[in-house]
Amino acid sequence: MSLTYEERRHTILIQLATQGKVQVQVLADLFQVSTETIRRDLDRLEKEGELRKVYGGAVRVRSGMTEAPFQKRAQLQLNEKQAIGVAAASLIEDGETVMLDNGTTTLEIMRQLRHRSQVTVITNSVPILTCALEEFAGKIIFAGGEVTPVIQASTGPIAHELLSQFKVNKAFISAGGVSLTDGITDYVLEEALISRKMMERAEEAILVADHTKFGRSTFAQIAPINQISMVITDSGCPTEWVEALHQMEIEMVHSV
Repeated sequence: MSLTYEERRHTILIQLATQGKVQVQVLADLFQVSTETIRRDLDRLEKEGELRKVYGGAVRVRSGMTEAPFQKRAQLQLNEKQAIGVAAASLIEDGETVMLDNGTTTLEIMRQLRHRSQVTVITNSVPILTCALEEFAGKIIFAGGEVTPVIQASTGPIAHELLSQFKVNKAFISAGGVSLTDGITDYVLEEALISRKMMERAEEAILVADHTKFGRSTFAQIAPINQISMVITDSGCPTEWVEALHQMEIEMVHSV
């Protein structure tokens, strides 16, 4: 029995949400319909604003490959990021050392740690460092290096060398996008490499990402998804992603 357009549409959108792209021939084989039927489906979905057609298939509509300034991003999904920050901070035990990469969600973790005098935080983020200097009761270590106003974080060989000197309990990693095919990605290569280094130097790597990051791919890969042990997100995370991470045996924590 052939599927209706609405049924095909549902499956196509799920694939876009998890993989970021679909292919005409693969969909035609899956639904057992002609490639012309799939192309018409993609035409309709493009008019609905759900995707953008490319050669051989379609990709998810992106918000662009250029990241907004840090201060502007800090206001986006703020409630979700604050809740994720609370959930992440609750996993940090007294006596632990953690790494926080440069992100607006990891900044919310730092804010939740302000009274934790028995915690050590290592970061390359200037906003996180500034926050810690204002109110953090624990120890802060800044992984110094080249700092640019646009990135607001240290990057480059000096930062990598300093991070290599440490072995920590947990690394909390933010992301520009999370895709089953492209993994955990960021907009800036230099920042992606720092996040990757933090994951290498931690006993446990934890991804902190609000629901808007799932199904999105940005410029530079941080790591494949299977290299993290836990994802902390908000209740808006798509159901298909909850199922996908469960199948990959990656623990998932939903913030409240």
